[in-house]
Amino acid sequence: MKIFTGKVISTPSDKTVKVAVTRVTIHPLYNKRLKRIKKYLVHDEVGVKIGDTVKFAASKPVSKLKKWKIMGAGK
Repeated sequence: MKIFTGKVISTPSDKTVKVAVTRVTIHPLYNKRLKRIKKYLVHDEVGVKIGDTVKFAASKPVSKLKKWKIMGAGK
């Protein structure tokens, strides 16, 4: 099961939040650190706010684009 940690950046509709997951990779040739950000639509039954850090995991599809559910929320 995939589990990610990210920051809530928007709440487009009821029971849906958009979470940005940031990871750092190293370029194979130049050894420079690159920041990569990916955004996920996550099903929210907890009721989180913008700016909260959340853990979310893969689940069965809730809708066309929502395939993730929030496991826990923090500040």
